[in-house]
Amino acid sequence: MAADRVFTGARLATLAQGGPGLGGIEAGAVAVRGGRIVYVGAAADLPLPMRAGAEVTYCEGRWITPGLIDCHTHLVFAGDRSREFELRLQGASYEEVARQGGGIVASVKALRAASEDELVRQTLPRLDALISEGVTTVEIKSGYGLDLENERKSLKAAARLGVEREVSIARTFLGAHALPPEAGGDKDAYITEVVERMLPALVREGLVDAVDGFCEGLAFSPEQIARVFEAARALGVRVKLHADQLSNLHGAALAARFSALSADHLEHADEAGAAALAAAGTVAVMLPGAFYFIRETQKPPIEWFRRAGTRMAIATDCNPGTSPMTSLLLAMNMAATLFRMNVDECIAGVTREAARALGIHAETGTLEVGKWADLAIWDIERPAELVYHLGLNPLWRRVWRGR
Repeated sequence: MAADRVFTGARLATLAQGGPGLGGIEAGAVAVRGGRIVYVGAAADLPLPMRAGAEVTYCEGRWITPGLIDCHTHLVFAGDRSREFELRLQGASYEEVARQGGGIVASVKALRAASEDELVRQTLPRLDALISEGVTTVEIKSGYGLDLENERKSLKAAARLGVEREVSIARTFLGAHALPPEAGGDKDAYITEVVERMLPALVREGLVDAVDGFCEGLAFSPEQIARVFEAARALGVRVKLHADQLSNLHGAALAARFSALSADHLEHADEAGAAALAAAGTVAVMLPGAFYFIRETQKPPIEWFRRAGTRMAIATDCNPGTSPMTSLLLAMNMAATLFRMNVDECIAGVTREAARALGIHAETGTLEVGKWADLAIWDIERPAELVYHLGLNPLWRRVWRGR
């Protein structure tokens, strides 16, 4: 069988074996047909019929990894919250910022005032920054609309990004993100609106790949989130959770109970929560950008995750309030320096485990025959450079579905 394209003369980090190590292959080759990988292995073993007529790219000893995956972002938003950043630098508390019209409510007001076209226009530069670092898949959450019309607008804008750019977009409905101003403080009534009106409509319209919630004292209780997750399960939609970021409400255990794709943040997760995630196959997603930006001191329990065998991913958490970061390479460095994750964990965390956190690991995240040919080709000598550098982007070529 002939291939469309062959990448040869490369060193490969396949990430395929699922355990420690990167699955390295020296003097390797990847062959692509119809956007899918049809061969990955030693260049010397590449069948000659695959090479015949194929477009050949000689990588000259560069490294090929799977394309990077940012598995937790709030990329679609309007405006910014730099004024809040200034206020916090001057000593203002979160509550004081909120009283001055800041916080998530400020982003809700800005998104509601923006058109779908304007949301796409404002988001594209953030998406382009991720793409420029070899990102081939991006998860995008809603959650700044907080009513049906504006949640729909946010998710439709996210879908359009995948048309404007050659990138895969996963859309997550985060209606249970915060309480909108018009709710009058009634969280239970708002959750009813999410469960009975918003979620069914958006799923019916094909706009939802997963459902998320923010389980925290300043957001929603475990019981309220469980209502959302029960509704999602009834509709056949997988769930994710913002869990145990600021306190331990046993969000990790809640996520595990619903076999969530991922539980994210987890700074205050306990040992039992780590074990529950491992048993459920739920990925723990590390978000060091938010930890850094809000100057947290409680680190996620990485060692408990290791002991339990919990899979770990890394993401930017790009959002206007607590992690205005559009560099997955920087997120890897932060996960290493702040959380003490090692190089193999960091690279797996933005490829194989990030794919698992989105439920797409059968299609992408590793270099294996049958998967999408989503590749990142790096001008580096050692994979550790991807985690080590600050501000240097060593990407040489990015390949999305063979292109």
